[in-house]
Amino acid sequence: MTPPSATPPPVTVEKIHPTLRVADLAAAIDYYTTKLGFTEGFRWGDPPAFGGVNLGGVQLFLDANDGPPSGPGSVFFVVDDVDLLHAHHVAQGVPIAHPIGVRDYEIRDYTVRDRDGHFLTFGSYAAVIDPSMVIERVDVPVRLEKRLAAVLQELAEVKGMSLSSVLEETLLHTFEPLGDGVASPHTKAQLRAIQALKAKHGIDYDCHASYRFTEAPPA
Repeated sequence: MTPPSATPPPVTVEKIHPTLRVADLAAAIDYYTTKLGFTEGFRWGDPPAFGGVNLGGVQLFLDANDGPPSGPGSVFFVVDDVDLLHAHHVAQGVPIAHPIGVRDYEIRDYTVRDRDGHFLTFGSYAAVIDPSMVIERVDVPVRLEKRLAAVLQELAEVKGMSLSSVLEETLLHTFEPLGDGVASPHTKAQLRAIQALKAKHGIDYDCHASYRFTEAPPA
């Protein structure tokens, strides 16, 4: 018999489902969906004592099979816009256990407690502010496709940046390889905003279209 190898096998983790013990499944699901911004995923059992709630594609399991929790659990959610979610929780009167702020581990987060005493922390990666760099900007004659220019200008407003800064950020990120592609400076929320802006301005071409652009002659 071949002895077992001490080297762990290669394993790809496809999903992870944190589970919190709750005293009352129905009440817990109601709190998560009406106060915390989750959506209901499922209920299982007769009567149901196990269920799931979803936030941004992540499912959290709630288990009432063994009665009330013996102690508080803790789950950390990394989200794309922590301030937006924090404003929602405050408006819903959710108790804030730890106020929002940037931590030493470079995440801006805050913590709430659910009705069973569990701690839920929500955070976004904070921008690392390095020492400022004095630069010299130059004017570059640039002509852009009209619809693309409109999206770029509105994206600068979404990101709270100047048009020049958005262009510099985008260029610097595309200069850096990331796996088989390149890095993106945009969060998931910003990418959703970009898709909405593309639809608004009627952009119906893909990222390779610039090779096909032919400027119309002046009228």
